[in-house]
Amino acid sequence: MKAPIVLAIDTNNLQTAQKWIESTEDSVSVYKLGLEFFLTFGNEGVRAIQSVTDADIFLDLKLHDIPHTVSGAAQAVGELAPNFLTVHASGGRAMVSAAVAALPNTEVTAVTILTSLSEEDLFEIGFANRALESAVALATMSVSAGAKAIVCSPLEIKAVRSAVGISTTIITPGVRPLSEMGTDDQKRTMTPRDAIDAGASLVVIGRPITGAWKDGSDAMREKARRIADEILK
Repeated sequence: MKAPIVLAIDTNNLQTAQKWIESTEDSVSVYKLGLEFFLTFGNEGVRAIQSVTDADIFLDLKLHDIPHTVSGAAQAVGELAPNFLTVHASGGRAMVSAAVAALPNTEVTAVTILTSLSEEDLFEIGFANRALESAVALATMSVSAGAKAIVCSPLEIKAVRSAVGISTTIITPGVRPLSEMGTDDQKRTMTPRDAIDAGASLVVIGRPITGAWKDGSDAMREKARRIADEILK
């Protein structure tokens, strides 16, 4: 049975990406293609991934520009019909609305606060409020602008869910199996099971699964299954 896992396909090797999907398709519901992948392979690379899986595609481009430019960028990937397309919520209401108008059949997904940022980082950047208050405000604005999904840290799930209601998809990066908590650059983390229990719809996982590839496809398959079972138990 597949779990509500979004696997981050963070590689610039198309064959590797396809093998990762083959090794995890029994456990993973969504595949996330980010900037590294898209800038390397473009639309053709996304189509190549779509040709080997019927799982949902999360196109993680984090668009952030004036509304007209974001509208054009969203239209440029429209032929791919991604299930999810990310924009930075901090681009503002008009920008989020422009993306929604350009891709009415895609869940435009507003990214609130990057999970790599600490509270100190936020104040250094110029945020007036702490991560929790900032994430809730950005999520509320984005949903009112038409976004169907929100990306937030695990620590903000409950507050964001309360603010945006049950119909909004909440996607949560920064989740780590208990044995790997605190080993990389994600600052605000939680276990996958705890994130789902808190109200997340989907959890984004990358290196805890893809890191097993160095030991072969069977090891990666086993790691994905183990994490999926942890979520589904």
